[in-house]
Amino acid sequence: MPEQISIHDIETRSVLTKSNLPVADYSVNPYVGCAHGCRYCYASFMKRFTNHPEPWGSFVDVKHWPAIRHPERYRDKELFIGSVTDPYQPCEEMYRRTRALLEEMQGSGCRISIATKSDLVLRDLDLLRTFPGARVSFSINTLSESFRKEMDDAVSIKRRLEAMRILHSEGIRTTCFISPIFPGITDAEAIILESKDCCNLIWLENLNLRGGYRKTILDYISSKHPDLVPLYEDIYAHGDRRYWYELDMRMQDFTEKEGLPYLRNDDTMRRPFEAPPVVVNYFFHEEVRKSAKKEHIRSFHDE
Repeated sequence: MPEQISIHDIETRSVLTKSNLPVADYSVNPYVGCAHGCRYCYASFMKRFTNHPEPWGSFVDVKHWPAIRHPERYRDKELFIGSVTDPYQPCEEMYRRTRALLEEMQGSGCRISIATKSDLVLRDLDLLRTFPGARVSFSINTLSESFRKEMDDAVSIKRRLEAMRILHSEGIRTTCFISPIFPGITDAEAIILESKDCCNLIWLENLNLRGGYRKTILDYISSKHPDLVPLYEDIYAHGDRRYWYELDMRMQDFTEKEGLPYLRNDDTMRRPFEAPPVVVNYFFHEEVRKSAKKEHIRSFHDE
């Protein structure tokens, strides 16, 4: 992970982009780039539109936008904050662009969903309480700190789980986003057991290798987990989906044993689920990723 992050201020026409994603009406990204530098981040494709020569994870552009006119026009609309950046990455502590957005939208009647790997979101609990049905999703794909450190530069898994517990206890809807699931490495059952008492939704998503990070991840597997190379070749070179079908069946048996509802590829982000948490298999989602890519390319050029 980079030791230094290049940070620049940029002016944008808007921070709200109409969304193609099934989970939201608008996509909101207060930053371009992300200091967490996740090695598997699909949003790294954004780099070629930013004119940044630095590696993904080593730069952040801080967005400044005109005041949002008539925020009440977004009443009953779903705003997904953090689709291609972490809105609570370290620079948010100083620049407070995510908090500024929440302050602008306060009282507008919109619904918000936040995706993050940071417990800095707890700072804004006072604002989150004012948005009915607010959701916060934490990405957790391992309970191993050693593997986590090899994959991202975000806060520890322990801190993410504790933040989830606090928000859940305060009445904020929380999601444990088990993503991406690394075949042979991610222990989804263990993560579910650790998080099921402090979230409303558990979302399972497969590791999808595309673009520049495909080689990065496959080289990592070859170096650190050579025993898994044949499995990864089957999945990512030959398109064999048997691993995901078998995991689906295993998850179905496991969740039934734990008394947890289990769904497949269902749009649950908009539903008001209560305890116990609903577990969703979202393994086959290529079309959603394509839509996301188109959306974020348009978002960048609109600025």
